[in-house]
Amino acid sequence: MLEDLAIERHRAAIYRTDLSRPIKLALEFEIINTKTTFFDYGCGHGGDVERLTARDVKSAGWDPYYKPDAPLASADVVNFGYILNVIEDTEERLKSLQNAWKLADKVLIVAAQVLVSAISSKNQLAYGDGIVTRRNTFQKYYEQAELKQYIDSALEVDAVPVALGIFFVFRDEQEKENFRVECYRSRVIAPRIILATKKYENCKQELAPLIKFYTKRGRLPVEGELEPEAESKILVEFTSIRRAFKVILQATDEAEWDAIAYRRSLDTQVYLALVQFEEERPRFSELPEEIRHDIKAFFGTYRDACEVADEKLFSLAEPKIIRAACHKSKVGKFTPSALYVHIKALEELEPLLRIYEGCASRAFGRPEETTLIKLHTKEPRISYLYYPDFDTDAHPTLKASIVIDLKTFKITRGDYSTRENPPILHRKETFVTSEYPLYEQFARFTQLEVQAGLFENPSEIGTREGWQKCLEEKGIEIKGHQLNRVDRA
Repeated sequence: MLEDLAIERHRAAIYRTDLSRPIKLALEFEIINTKTTFFDYGCGHGGDVERLTARDVKSAGWDPYYKPDAPLASADVVNFGYILNVIEDTEERLKSLQNAWKLADKVLIVAAQVLVSAISSKNQLAYGDGIVTRRNTFQKYYEQAELKQYIDSALEVDAVPVALGIFFVFRDEQEKENFRVECYRSRVIAPRIILATKKYENCKQELAPLIKFYTKRGRLPVEGELEPEAESKILVEFTSIRRAFKVILQATDEAEWDAIAYRRSLDTQVYLALVQFEEERPRFSELPEEIRHDIKAFFGTYRDACEVADEKLFSLAEPKIIRAACHKSKVGKFTPSALYVHIKALEELEPLLRIYEGCASRAFGRPEETTLIKLHTKEPRISYLYYPDFDTDAHPTLKASIVIDLKTFKITRGDYSTRENPPILHRKETFVTSEYPLYEQFARFTQLEVQAGLFENPSEIGTREGWQKCLEEKGIEIKGHQLNRVDRA
């Protein structure tokens, strides 16, 4: 019953000082912000409500046990977190989900504990926030696909997976598609000002919205896409958007703007390919207006854009094409069986490989603790690897992995935290790009290790014990990113 949920689900949360996983993701994706209202359906003691209120988010909550007299109120975003697992009565489970959906004006967050297979055994493990009832009477564990099917069927929607066991349900179809586009949009920054002309200096405030728009979409806005006040000021000062942008070009490097446009065209290819992979691609008229304008700007016609995207998507059926793309990649570390890339460098991969990874993350969500992504070349699999000490440890150990088989769509989890001899990383700079804040430090340290002869037998140093044996034989000790000789006398 919901009363048991309230007692047991939040008992451990009484002393929690951090936001729950679904709320963190909603903040990260800007689903929740200071302009949205928030309601927590089954809020317990109201910890998430209090913490969001402290972040200037207008928040409220209801709970059948701790806050039964609180009013049920509609809000832009409603959270229905880890409730489905513990309601035994199927009708009550369905009704609770539907009631929460009725309150959501824009987005419903649904989270439930899911099961994944364990690498080291034939058993299944619970993944996500644990739930233990006081009476130990009922637990409903879902598989990821089962959970999505249940939400879709109960609410007559197409829920969007954002992580294992966490879904966003959008009230507006176009907002849903815009969200999906944003998930695969590369991060870029506006070109720096290199020649501040008098005209630019006099009008830089008026030009700022145009710079922001072009950086985000890689093209000039059509009439009505800028805020009315911003567009009016530009037209008064320059008579047209194009003339205003010419002033920006005179103050910056035009090639950098071309590069942004190219990146955005690649982002559009990735989006269109993944739409086709997961479901029937929508008609052009069904796409959000901004995306339609993107397609016209980058490809001319929807048909041409889809042909480009489909060519890449269908080529994934050929293992040799994936392997060749991984081998040629300028980003990541290539091995005989896979390409490894840091999560923050993923968007630097060519579209084919971004689509390859997207076949997993679009269907299942990307585990939020991911450090490295492994793109397998011998079988269609994507692995998400967790190295919590990647930045601070010169040779971090693997703590956990999530492996998604793109043939069977089975999810397998590996827990390496208790292993005596876990895998470790070397040459950390190879997983990131030169823009990574610690790239130079990683590269310098690798060079020192090469000079010390530590990589002479690469097949023997892939685990913690093998690496430690190598260090002892060489008489070397590593602290942080410092390499020291050890006096054996």
